[in-house]
Amino acid sequence: MKRRHFGALLAGAVTALTAPIAFGTAAQAAECIAPANPGGGWDFTCRQIGKIMYDIGVVDEPIQVTNMAGGGGGLAFSHVVNERNDDPELIVAASQATATRLAQNAYGGATADQVRFVGAIGADPGVLVVAADSPYKTLGDLVEAVKKDPSAITFAGGSAVGGFDHLKVLMVLKKAGFDDIRSVKYIGLDGGADAITQVIGGHATVMTGDISEIVGFLKSGEVRALAVMTEERVPGFEQIPTAREQGFDVVAVNWRGLYIPKGVSDEVFNSWAERLKAVAESKEWQEAMRANGLAPFTKVGADFQNWVNQVIADTETLSREIGVIQ
Repeated sequence: MKRRHFGALLAGAVTALTAPIAFGTAAQAAECIAPANPGGGWDFTCRQIGKIMYDIGVVDEPIQVTNMAGGGGGLAFSHVVNERNDDPELIVAASQATATRLAQNAYGGATADQVRFVGAIGADPGVLVVAADSPYKTLGDLVEAVKKDPSAITFAGGSAVGGFDHLKVLMVLKKAGFDDIRSVKYIGLDGGADAITQVIGGHATVMTGDISEIVGFLKSGEVRALAVMTEERVPGFEQIPTAREQGFDVVAVNWRGLYIPKGVSDEVFNSWAERLKAVAESKEWQEAMRANGLAPFTKVGADFQNWVNQVIADTETLSREIGVIQ
């Protein structure tokens, strides 16, 4: 979608400002934009983080939530860049999908440096999963099989070709020194449940997705997780080794976080970073993560901005190699 289309969409696509998060009205409340309709990850991020910021006292008024669906997050991104570039009271929900779409130029020429990424405080970890009776017992076994005959291994994921589930696989193979990534067989399906069903049914070799999508299948013993793509093992799933500890330095998580307008001061940026860090350290957020299947993943401030920049650069490189972008 071209940038010029976002302005025309804006009037019809922005929902009315929702009621402040269960705490009454606030004349000068900060605002959190969820770049999608109510429900789902971005809406959860705004409502949970906003509520906890007020509960723990790092903001004086309840944070209001605006749902702004359109362009897979592109409409909200354009709105912030073009109309709210210096608004110090604005935060926007973001995730790995935001980074991937920016890397693949899905926002009509918009670039990541037009906003400031404040931080991420939770994530749905990426996983690679095989059927319980699969001959592949470790991530190394799988990688060696792909190297030997890429046509013999089929990966299935819940994102389209070039989406995050596809890229997770390619990241691991690149770290293993395998460069013929266009030879990797990937099937994009309508969600992780469809992908894991393909694996259980013997129609695909490996499911690539998020840990929240496989919990029930793990408990039933139908699948085995070869690796989780986090820095450390995930609490509650300690039996799943990380890709890193198996020799593949890949962290691939669907993080939950925020960005703010580019034109605000460093003081404003640091203030939002400190508030987000306070949420990450709160018992309220720990409870919210457990209730919603998220793993700890805290990167806040300049550290997170630098990390996102590298993720976007890596995603762009991979996307060009497989022909998603030119």
